[in-house]
Amino acid sequence: MEIGDWSSLQSLVYSLSNTLMLAKFRATLREHKLIARGDTLVVGVSGGPDSLALLHALKMLAPELELKLYVAHLNHQLRGKASDADEQFVVWLAREWQLSLANARWDVGAYATENGLSIEQAARELRYQFLMGVANQAQANAIAVAHNADDQVETILLHLLRGAGLSGMRGMAYKSEIRNVEFGMRNTECGIRNAEVGIDLIRPLLDVTRAEIEAYCVENNLQPRTDNTNFDTTILRNRLRHEIIPQLETINPNLRAVLRDSARSMADDYAYIQQNVLGIFDRMSRASDGALVFDKKWFRALPANLQRGVLLEAVARLRRLKNIGFQHIEHARRIAAEKDAGAEATLPQGLLLVVGYDDFTIGEHLEMPDAPLLLHDQEIVLNVGDEILLQESDWGVRRLETGDRGVEIGDWRLETGKWVGWFDAEKISGNLVLRTRRAGERFAPRGMKGKHKSLHEFMIDEKIPRHLREFIPILADEEKILWVVGYRADERARVTAETQNILRVEFFKNLE
Repeated sequence: MEIGDWSSLQSLVYSLSNTLMLAKFRATLREHKLIARGDTLVVGVSGGPDSLALLHALKMLAPELELKLYVAHLNHQLRGKASDADEQFVVWLAREWQLSLANARWDVGAYATENGLSIEQAARELRYQFLMGVANQAQANAIAVAHNADDQVETILLHLLRGAGLSGMRGMAYKSEIRNVEFGMRNTECGIRNAEVGIDLIRPLLDVTRAEIEAYCVENNLQPRTDNTNFDTTILRNRLRHEIIPQLETINPNLRAVLRDSARSMADDYAYIQQNVLGIFDRMSRASDGALVFDKKWFRALPANLQRGVLLEAVARLRRLKNIGFQHIEHARRIAAEKDAGAEATLPQGLLLVVGYDDFTIGEHLEMPDAPLLLHDQEIVLNVGDEILLQESDWGVRRLETGDRGVEIGDWRLETGKWVGWFDAEKISGNLVLRTRRAGERFAPRGMKGKHKSLHEFMIDEKIPRHLREFIPILADEEKILWVVGYRADERARVTAETQNILRVEFFKNLE
């Protein structure tokens, strides 16, 4: 084949890809009713290929559908000059395309430190706070984000690895309502006064693959920015993208399509079950002094999947929890469905199910602090790169790769905080585990100059309620306690000027 012929063929392929992407884009908008004529949309634009293609496609449709577009860009200030260059590019682009722009610079690193968050969690919180603030000011109908078909595959696998039912395995929704209360409400710059304000979040590219987006960018002469952190395989999502999914595709080349089709099917199943749950929930239950009381005869007539759905909905209403373990719900379901009056079952975060003669009640059992980090698993071994959601909790934990001291932090003066721990990797013996306390344990709390103290005494001094002490997470190796999570680290694995390799352990709120 001659060079000229090859160029012509390449142009044809790009042209077809362009047409294919726009066709998929239109079909997704129509099938899922994501936008209506005359809508005002806030479009999250990072400058990368996905968000650039999304903005361009919406701009192409804007005259036809009378859309008003607002470009929204948040500079996370995490990558120095590269972050500033991304911002400058988006500012230039909005001006060139004559679109309204809202941009801001928020220090994600400082926000993470101040609030004891991981960088990933802090970035996500601030990003959605910012987008909701722009939407509030623009009186927008929806926020459009650029998650694509390959992002969906990665999300499904993440949920599978962490443990998920139908709710998690359906992946990201094409349209969902988000509320600012879900994203911290810590930053007053976001412009949201009411934490319960909700707005639609739409994902118009969820049927479009990353390859199709890249071809679309080439065809339309779009020159996106590149974020090199997307290639950091110490981040679990990136490891899935660059290493694990390609390996799985050697077993099934159609893996991505299979997972997306499965997610669509499970989303339909979940919607059907949830519709039935919501349809009967208020008719079979009543509120009483902060508790929910259910008709026992009606509950026992339901199939098991609806019984689980009712219990999940009850916990969600009373505790706003997303990640509830199957075994916990199943045990409670069996108690409510099979046992006589007086039987009890514990539920997450201090809730108790108590069976009566004609009904059963779910309500307060123990006084609980706000959003506690409690551990219900027996023991979790943390390997490098692990990211695990904790059962009966909306918290998760990740262990990040050990790294050279200079490369990792640039300055050894780092202290373990409430939710992020830094340790000298060479002072850790054997497996790193997350567990609950053991009888007679002692440790050397930082700030006590190496003096040891019993864990029992420490918990009393910290005024940790007696009924919570068995659930406080303890990070330990095979020889010693490293960290009473949320309270104090041990002195013996502290990062010092002599430290050569650092291990970081982070706890994060599950916001997906």
